[in-house]
Amino acid sequence: MVLKSFAKLNLSLSVIKKLKNGFHDIQSIFCQINIFDKIIIKKNYNKKNDQIFIKGPFSKHVNKFDNSAHKTLSVMRKYNLISDHYSVTIFKNIPVFAGLGGGSSNAATILRNVSKKKISKNLYNKIIKEISSDVRIFFEKQGYLNSLQTIIKFKNSFKLYFLVIYPNLKCSTKEIYSKVRKFSSKEKYLVQDFRPKKQFIKRTLLKKNDLQSIVEKKYPLIRKILKDIKSQRGCYFSRMTGSGSACFGLFINENCSKVALKTLRKKYPKYWFSIAKTI
Repeated sequence: MVLKSFAKLNLSLSVIKKLKNGFHDIQSIFCQINIFDKIIIKKNYNKKNDQIFIKGPFSKHVNKFDNSAHKTLSVMRKYNLISDHYSVTIFKNIPVFAGLGGGSSNAATILRNVSKKKISKNLYNKIIKEISSDVRIFFEKQGYLNSLQTIIKFKNSFKLYFLVIYPNLKCSTKEIYSKVRKFSSKEKYLVQDFRPKKQFIKRTLLKKNDLQSIVEKKYPLIRKILKDIKSQRGCYFSRMTGSGSACFGLFINENCSKVALKTLRKKYPKYWFSIAKTI
């Protein structure tokens, strides 16, 4: 089977508290976008192990023997969701260490498509806990992460247009979260905050990414890129996604995002750029 494994953007990210297990509870408005890794999966007949092949422009940054695909198949076998072994080829088009969720998306895509058995909600929670909490958000195209365990799906799906820039800076999620010293207050999800589209954008505009200032302090370039994105015609706001270092701007329409890409690519010719929209 040939599958698309989509990237995500955190349109906002609030760090609520540090949990006893060392992770952080967060709230986030998120969406999947049409930037994707391609995954080819075949059964490995007469083989007693999985084979993972990583190809594509960002393959060199992925451990070929310890990655989300290996972990997902192992956990699925542990819970008797699969019995066969597989050959998995992943074409990495999503930048790695960028906050775009490529590894978690790969895990969710494999989990969703390889098992022929129906997976209960409780079992999903166990599996996600063993792989990565980020896997959860790739089961919804758009939504509000109310906590690490809870997602509220939007009743309306919004068509949104973005310009995404990855400045080739590898951000360690663990390192960035370790520097969090202040926490945001937990907010209650209100349906009216996220419909219609104008209200959704207005609500999102008032939010921020709590990790952004930490990354900007380490890499001042991020602040400069975000300022340049925001200055482009038709940009509602610019922000960093996840723990970075990918930056994005939300634009009024696709044409404005393309004009911005043309302008900023001249200024930053060595960086990775992509026009994106919600799936």
